[in-house]
Amino acid sequence: MDIIKIFLLILGSFVIFGISGMISGWLDRKITARLQWRIGPPWWQNFADFLKLTGKETVIPDRANEFLFFLSPAIGIISVVITGAVLLSGIFYKPARWDLFIFIYLMMIPSITIFLAGAASGNVLASVGAGRELRLLLSYELPFILALLVPVVKYHSAQISEIMNYQMMYKINVGYISGLIAFIVGLLAFQGKLGYVPFDVSEAETEIAGGTFVEYSGVLLAMFKLTKWILLSVGVTFFVIYFLGGFHNLITGILKYLLVLLLIVLIKNTNPRLRTDQILRFSWGWLTILGFFALILSLAGF
Repeated sequence: MDIIKIFLLILGSFVIFGISGMISGWLDRKITARLQWRIGPPWWQNFADFLKLTGKETVIPDRANEFLFFLSPAIGIISVVITGAVLLSGIFYKPARWDLFIFIYLMMIPSITIFLAGAASGNVLASVGAGRELRLLLSYELPFILALLVPVVKYHSAQISEIMNYQMMYKINVGYISGLIAFIVGLLAFQGKLGYVPFDVSEAETEIAGGTFVEYSGVLLAMFKLTKWILLSVGVTFFVIYFLGGFHNLITGILKYLLVLLLIVLIKNTNPRLRTDQILRFSWGWLTILGFFALILSLAGF
């Protein structure tokens, strides 16, 4: 793949997942508002919020490590854009042979940058948030990987586009017992990657005043918000491709996307925040056990 194609993939990923991420974030806010008997914001609210933040002053704390303070949001947004480009590459160009593992590694980076951001802020509350974010990463990453390995075991392929094509030949992954369990486990683990309730302990505004982002403002905070929006869109798109057969039909593809997004929002709005120790027990207990169980079922052909 030449430089021009790589540039177009990265640019396309930024535009497609940036816009769809902001709209998905608006749908999240709108559905949440309706569940709480509120009207909710207009569709352009996230675009306005982003532009407003880019025009505000960026305040640097006196005790901050300036290099990491600036670098963390930059690496975060670059990582999610490249993650989106990996998905687009599998659709429009010849994908890498092991692109699933590339995807898994790239999906870890946003959480690492959030940890670095909190540690670099020089704020006690941000440091608490950073510690919580690191424990979150250690808790949900294993069940997330186990969930994604289920189709790999079933189809003997670690190529996202091949797994999508196999679903066209046979049936979608959630049509198998192992695939359905893996989908549920992966979706709950992805909730942790997003920092959504019940896994929002690293921000927890009612406890640590925003945690890892407490010292961020202006364009740097806007970059973190855009990172979360793009991550949401990339993650939902991946679940549609990997477990629900992809976007071969535009209308059904959009409906699948909205279904996965709705499930994420419903989980977010129907659960209380868990403590860190509860998250660890849940992730290393039930989620990990279910992930291994799904793997065993996939080996047996179920």
